[in-house]
Amino acid sequence: MNKKKSLCTVPSAKVNADLNETIKNRSAASLADLAYERIEELLVSCELQPGLHLTMQDLQTAVGFGRTPVLQAVNRLASDTLILVTPRHGLQIAPIDLTRERVLLRLRKDVERFVIQLATERSGASQRNQMIHLKRTLEHYGSNITIQQFNLVDRRIDQLFILAANEPYVESTLRPLHTIFRRLGWIYHMKSKRAENLSRTVDLHVAIIDAVASGNVSSAIAASDQLMDFVDTTFAVLESEILPSQLNVAHKEHEIALELELMT
Repeated sequence: MNKKKSLCTVPSAKVNADLNETIKNRSAASLADLAYERIEELLVSCELQPGLHLTMQDLQTAVGFGRTPVLQAVNRLASDTLILVTPRHGLQIAPIDLTRERVLLRLRKDVERFVIQLATERSGASQRNQMIHLKRTLEHYGSNITIQQFNLVDRRIDQLFILAANEPYVESTLRPLHTIFRRLGWIYHMKSKRAENLSRTVDLHVAIIDAVASGNVSSAIAASDQLMDFVDTTFAVLESEILPSQLNVAHKEHEIALELELMT
């Protein structure tokens, strides 16, 4: 009797309070994830321009979330080097440094190889079915796919490969690299004159998915390397055609400030 009685010593109000707190914490985490994804989308599409200075309030207005989830998202993005946080200057969207990002492509190539191999070896039937569905989506759109549509599918492919690899350690390294190069891809396809449609990019992704879903490790790694080699070729176009102010809007802000100073 005593043992049975002792199991009922926690008041129901306390249980309800703990449950509500758990739900509240989960909701906060979900909002932070949503805020992160929304900010990432705006970064990739350059609606939040590279090098732009802004306040936390500006960012809250841009994404439509409250201070807490946006602050949590900013902390993650700062760790990812996608947002710079500086005392007295607020926030800055990380500028694009082509020299740095060319070096980062070498890192991405090595990490992608590791993840692609693990995903090929470890993916389950459900994950392979999802891969095939994404492949069919890309094939359905083909060369008519827009960069916005492609980025949505590409993001899901990246997430699925990381999930299938089942090695959480690599996610924190590869996720921001994907965002960095997705933003470069958006600029390449939207701003450069020499960029063609996305058919080549689609074909390269389809080849990777095919190899991973069929369990062919060597073909999957080779297809991944081909994609990285293609990304490398875009740097010459970006370096020759894209204005510095499109890679770092702070350059333009500085030029305007100088002009105003000379006028006064």
